[in-house]
Amino acid sequence: MRRSLVTILFLALCLPLGGGALAQSGMRTEGDVANASGTYEAEVPVNSQSDADRGGALARALGAVLGKLSGDRAAMTRPGVAQALRSAKDMVESYDYRQDQSIGASGAPSYRTMLVARFRQDDVDGLVAALGLPVWPQPRPKPVIWLAIDDGSGPRLVGTQQANAARPLLDRAIERGYRLGLPAGGAAEQALVGAIWRQDTTAVARASARYAPPMQLVGKLYRAGGGGWQADWVFVDNGRELSKWTTRDGDARRAMAGGADGVADALVRRYAKAPVAGAAGTYRIAINGIRGADDYLRAASALQGAAVVKSIIPIQANGDRLELDVELMTGLPGLNRMLGQNSPLQPVGQAVQDGDATEGTDTGSKQGEYRIR
Repeated sequence: MRRSLVTILFLALCLPLGGGALAQSGMRTEGDVANASGTYEAEVPVNSQSDADRGGALARALGAVLGKLSGDRAAMTRPGVAQALRSAKDMVESYDYRQDQSIGASGAPSYRTMLVARFRQDDVDGLVAALGLPVWPQPRPKPVIWLAIDDGSGPRLVGTQQANAARPLLDRAIERGYRLGLPAGGAAEQALVGAIWRQDTTAVARASARYAPPMQLVGKLYRAGGGGWQADWVFVDNGRELSKWTTRDGDARRAMAGGADGVADALVRRYAKAPVAGAAGTYRIAINGIRGADDYLRAASALQGAAVVKSIIPIQANGDRLELDVELMTGLPGLNRMLGQNSPLQPVGQAVQDGDATEGTDTGSKQGEYRIR
């Protein structure tokens, strides 16, 4: 009987885990346009509304959400993230489509289809913790932009009335998971253009005292020698210079957007914290309390449903105890976060012995004890 139960589990582990049905948003009323505005929402371009195109688009959308949560623009390159994105469809709360229209230089219209995806917060938070990604806490500050632009006719301050001129900068900040604010741009503030051009952050900070928080992004955008555009930036937090950098591009919009990246990078370095998830590797997992085929299948389903699990190999069964070799994209702490408190599979006592997994075939010192409930 025990041998047959191990066979059942082996077959169960070989079957692909069926993802939940994707929920497309309900019908919208006239004039209502789908867009991504929340932290757990993202929009990405797609070639069509086919199932094949949607799968890849959901993975890219989840990657964008992870980037917003962590504030890390290199989040996609971190260990385990690319593999975890394959489970994006299993974390979707709903999705929708939007058709964008633009007019080209020739005057001809062009169209682009955007997929707008909303992911379940608990699932995404569990994935972030399991992968050990840094978390940039909420609420996040909204620094004030003191930006002067010189297009050849002299530098001018960008205030709220000229928000469209700073749209690439404002939109890039939203993509990075935070927002930037503009000054009102009254006469007294327009007189600060000289200080902004000199990058006199003390003078700018005095003028910015009426706004909250005491964070200023001071930048100047101008035509660079040899062609293209250059932007020089200084980011100040409560009088302290956190970062200073330059962006240069042939397109003024991309040169401007680099200001938002510099602010996000500085804030993430200062405020983001990464949970302990453990090292990737193969771990020996022992599951206690298995009394029949139903318990085997519940254990298999719990492990297969964890995005950090790459492979599972049954090793042996003895009484109500089953031992498996499980290859993880993180350590056991990451797996435990993915399982969650409501999983039928729960860790018992110390999750891992002798630290993290290392390369090699010996898993004797990399063990975790679990029970089925």
